[in-house]
Amino acid sequence: MPRSSHILTSVYDVPLADRQTKPIAELMTIASQAAAPREDTTSGPSEGEGRNGRYRIWDLHTSLHCSIIGTCLTQGELRRLLRRLKVEGADTTGDHDLHMLGVLLASRPKGGAKLLQKMLDHRHRLAINRFAKAGDEAEVAALWDAAMKGGDIPGAYWALLTHPLSSNQLTRRVFGDVHKLSHLVGATNRADIRQLRQLQEQNAKLTEQLDAMQRRLRDDVCERDHTIQRLNELIAQKTAEEKRLTARANDAGNFLDVIGELERRLDEEIARRQSAEASLNLVSAAYEDAVSSCRQAEAERDALRSENASIETQLDSVLQPTDEQSFDSLDLLGTTVLYVGGRRKQVRQLRALIERIGGHFLHHDGGMEDNTALLPGLLSRADVVAFPVDCVSHNAVAMVKRLCDQAAKRYLPLRTSSLSSLLAALSTLGQLPLAGQMLQ
Repeated sequence: MPRSSHILTSVYDVPLADRQTKPIAELMTIASQAAAPREDTTSGPSEGEGRNGRYRIWDLHTSLHCSIIGTCLTQGELRRLLRRLKVEGADTTGDHDLHMLGVLLASRPKGGAKLLQKMLDHRHRLAINRFAKAGDEAEVAALWDAAMKGGDIPGAYWALLTHPLSSNQLTRRVFGDVHKLSHLVGATNRADIRQLRQLQEQNAKLTEQLDAMQRRLRDDVCERDHTIQRLNELIAQKTAEEKRLTARANDAGNFLDVIGELERRLDEEIARRQSAEASLNLVSAAYEDAVSSCRQAEAERDALRSENASIETQLDSVLQPTDEQSFDSLDLLGTTVLYVGGRRKQVRQLRALIERIGGHFLHHDGGMEDNTALLPGLLSRADVVAFPVDCVSHNAVAMVKRLCDQAAKRYLPLRTSSLSSLLAALSTLGQLPLAGQMLQ
């Protein structure tokens, strides 16, 4: 957006010629012929006009360009800019012609003004950032006054002219301050100006020398890196070649080493095979023993099954006798049997079994629910005591054995709590010794 409707972005109607071939003399002719006086030569933004971003240099009226180029840039910086634009004669032209060409470029965005804007923004970045914090025109004016007192004119001048809050009135005031300051400086400090100019020229030359040295240094570093890379590649190739030659030279010795290694491995494999055969023989013998033991266990299992079937048959005959059956072969003849432990649901069957074969039955659960203090009284009434080792407490077994030893009575350890185990044990009752004799 231009600063006002009558401030044009393109002041010169003649376009900038090819900057690679057009000499400065012709460019200056174009500038002098095309420049025409404009009304309101210090116009800023129109009253009430709003803007979100900063103004560019080609948005400003051309009457401001002269003061911007003369105040905000040094001759050395302007000369470097023209070199970058490849303007012929930029190194030899005088300061006045150089200044006029900078003013000409300021209004041409496509002829160098964008590069000029970038250079000014970079040079005065601190002042631009300081002015950007201003919230209204009064704060912008206050920042300018402070810059005038501190002597920081170039950066503040550029920051104020491009600030979106700067009005026409403030722009004219600031332009007048800079104009008066230029006259004052020219009248009182001519020697300082000459010295400043000399220092600026020296600074420009030193800057150019520094840029040239940096370019040469960068080129030297690139060349050095390229040379190092090339040498590393040669070293890698040489190393690989030496490894191949060394491998070929050691082929004969390596072949003998390989043969010796293979013979050593063969001997190890033979020893390992012999050890494996011996282990196999041992395992085979153990397997034969295990098979023999298994067969023996199966034979014993079959014998126990046959015995169990016989006992179960006898048990059935005892529990369900016919009138013709007699129990002379298994008769307890009034013997009182105390059964300690077992399962409570079997007590009724156990009682029926004992009473069918002529005995009397007493029971104690081994201390699960019955008090163990009852055992001595029950054992004193019994002739023999039986207890299943798989369903009785250790404390009850220990008490039974101790009491039977004291009373010289028999006890029958049963293999299981089944009826068949009790019946098998009672069938040998006449062959059992007394408790005292068993302990001996």
